[in-house]
Amino acid sequence: MNPKELKYTKNHMWIGWDEKEGMATVGITDYAQSELGDIVFFELPEVGMELNQFDKMGELESMKTVADIISPLSGEVVQVNEDLLDRPELANEDPYGDGWLAKIRFSDISELDNAMTDKQYEQFVEQESAGEQPD
Repeated sequence: MNPKELKYTKNHMWIGWDEKEGMATVGITDYAQSELGDIVFFELPEVGMELNQFDKMGELESMKTVADIISPLSGEVVQVNEDLLDRPELANEDPYGDGWLAKIRFSDISELDNAMTDKQYEQFVEQESAGEQPD
């Protein structure tokens, strides 16, 4: 995935979508994986799971913390990246490629309006890193 063409959430998830197919691929951002440190475990959603936007869809554990994975879109989980179960470090090594988390058949494309563009996310991360309260 080209990070410049993705959408981003305030909880550091990225969304790549195909409107014609009604499908989205989601993962954690490069910024998130660098802040988390070495990721050692993923709990991914079940295929067939119905999600609402901002629902917890899984969990990850890094050397620093355990964090919830929050769904950026509503819809049905149609595929998960099972490679992460054996090789969680893929999310550190290639967060926009082999480190993707799940594919979701989204139910409402307008939910992408709640997400940020690449430029907006960059500004958000700068504010957050500077200790400012992002908008």
